[in-house]
Amino acid sequence: GVDRLLAALREKGRAGGSAQGPVIVTVMDRDRMADYLGMAGELRRAGIRAEVYLGNPKQFGNQLKYADKRASPIAVIQGGDEAARGVVILKDLALGARIAAEASLAEWKAQPAQTEVPRENLVAAVLAMLGRG
Repeated sequence: GVDRLLAALREKGRAGGSAQGPVIVTVMDRDRMADYLGMAGELRRAGIRAEVYLGNPKQFGNQLKYADKRASPIAVIQGGDEAARGVVILKDLALGARIAAEASLAEWKAQPAQTEVPRENLVAAVLAMLGRG
């Protein structure tokens, strides 16, 4: 029964192994959780799947590992310095993985998979990175 249902969903394009995960809003400071939840809410209102990382914010690498496990296309990063400047960092995780696999160390360090955008442009920038903007 489940196999037939999954096959039918795949045929209609509603299920498959290559489904894109949600955009992950990382947490740099638990005291700013309302800001992070607000970002996720804005993304959702624009029709973008998004979630806030709820694990231990002290270990940022684990947040990116979580995003990878969720097949997330983008991680949203905003620490205190970025908040003070009114910007967010968008990390293109798919591009980053390709660069890590193919690029030299110098190319990788240039961080082309990471971009800084004004906070008010978060939704438009994410839509553009997803190819929907």
